[in-house]
Amino acid sequence: MNAGGGYRLEVRGLAHEFPRSGQEPLRVLDGLDLAVRPGEFTAVIGPSGSGKSTLFNIVAGLDRPSQGTVFIDGHAATGHSDQVAYMPQKDLLFPWRTIEDNAALGLEVQGTAKKAARAAVRPLFGEFGLDGFERSYPAQLSGGMRQRAALLRTVAMQRSVLLLDEPFGALDSLTRTQMQLWLAQMWQRHAWTVLLVTHDIREAVFLSDSVHVLTSRPATLAARIPVDLPRPRTAQTFLLPEFARLEQQVLGALGTTSDVP
Repeated sequence: MNAGGGYRLEVRGLAHEFPRSGQEPLRVLDGLDLAVRPGEFTAVIGPSGSGKSTLFNIVAGLDRPSQGTVFIDGHAATGHSDQVAYMPQKDLLFPWRTIEDNAALGLEVQGTAKKAARAAVRPLFGEFGLDGFERSYPAQLSGGMRQRAALLRTVAMQRSVLLLDEPFGALDSLTRTQMQLWLAQMWQRHAWTVLLVTHDIREAVFLSDSVHVLTSRPATLAARIPVDLPRPRTAQTFLLPEFARLEQQVLGALGTTSDVP
């Protein structure tokens, strides 16, 4: 089964429910459609409990949906994880491994020899602002540096799609803004295909080419809002009148749901 349209990632008719003892199954997703073009940065935002993490687990191949299909580059990829790199909310760096060894872990899991995996990630440290910290341990790094290390590990896997699940949610406001600016610069340089889940409207608008707004559970698509802000994005982007207008547009789409975050 193939999909068309030149999309890097496409989700069609996605529905999912969880069984509950002695009760009706809990339906989380209900006919959700979503499409992301190559090199597009797309954000997904919705009420708490609307199924965003379930969507990510299905796209990442960790869970199979009750209904629907995931396509990557036009080919059915439901239940497969070999074309997607997933960065969860927590950095999940192993405290007993150096940052270099943590960054190489994804490649090692794919079957790359440890020495070759280290050699593959080493050139990325300067670009990720971690030059000189290869032999450090996670406890010796700031929260922002740990998140950059986690993203380095994700990018090093060289998958078609990057899934970022609230990657800056645990950071303080100032560090979070710094990381958003840094990620915008990195995306501008590499044009990764990114699907970002966030509860932060400001973050969704700043980083994305489009924002997909979900309804409350069972989730379907409430709106797809194109973000036509000029790139490259900088700190001045936050001050544009168009930025404020887009924030209000996303907030208005969320207002059609029963539970605004």
